[in-house]
Amino acid sequence: MVFHNFDEMIAQVKGKQDRKRMAVAAAGERHTLEAVLHARGEGIIEPVLVGNKAGILGILGELGETVPEEDIYDCPGLEEAAAKAVELVREGKADFLMKGMLDTKVILKAVVNKEHGLGQGRTMSHFTLLEIPTYHKVLAVVDGGMVTYPTLEQKKDIISNTVDTLRAMGYDCPKVGVLACVEKVNPKMPETLEARELKEMNKRGEIQGCVVEGPISYDCAMSMEVARAKSFESPVSGDADVLVAPNIHAGNIMGKMLTITCKARMAGFIVGAKCPVVLTSRASSADEKYMSIVVAAASAAAGRSSR
Repeated sequence: MVFHNFDEMIAQVKGKQDRKRMAVAAAGERHTLEAVLHARGEGIIEPVLVGNKAGILGILGELGETVPEEDIYDCPGLEEAAAKAVELVREGKADFLMKGMLDTKVILKAVVNKEHGLGQGRTMSHFTLLEIPTYHKVLAVVDGGMVTYPTLEQKKDIISNTVDTLRAMGYDCPKVGVLACVEKVNPKMPETLEARELKEMNKRGEIQGCVVEGPISYDCAMSMEVARAKSFESPVSGDADVLVAPNIHAGNIMGKMLTITCKARMAGFIVGAKCPVVLTSRASSADEKYMSIVVAAASAAAGRSSR
């Protein structure tokens, strides 16, 4: 199966009896709470709020909403809030984690802490899912938010993280395109060499549960007509589920271009940890935060996301 739009994902997780509990670090921010309460109202999650309790209660009052006292933890400091939210996941009091109004580096420091964090010995990466008006299904673009200049082994982990997450959500065999500006291997372009090696790893069974194509250009990955015009044959052409960027800059620019210019809807979170970590920009809209919660909940519901 594949998801053609976010509405299909919402339908999958909406109103389930076994709602996932989501710990929100530094929850005292209006857009974050709007998204969290929207997801609760849709029967998707139960929130566990961590942060400045007075501030959280003030915003809840303005919104005309309430959260049980036992599910609000008073941690005024940002580092304290991040550590507590991670602790709640480790103790089984929450199923996954969301970043509220704090810097990404603060929550990631708590997540990757070797003694008290949520690491499991592999590269963590950012998973971005996009609903693009001109494309026939949702598209994962990785990694535009965490691994800056991934090595070959890190790219392998990024693909595995992404594929594991999609398969946990119900995908059978995601189609993965490893991007470069050309479709042919060029020894002077290391991105093409690594793309070919990742394709070979897939053929050897070192990357499982998917089809990997590389190197492949963006236009060949997204358009069957372009691929045919270039005589490029691949099952990924015009039907990609995942695009792997060569570095964080390309991934980040691609995501912002698709959302700002092409009006795509976006959802994103960290994979490769013991649970999904919803990680959106502090400037993200309530809708983007909400959809990130939905996608993370769909992943967490399988009990094997990012493993």
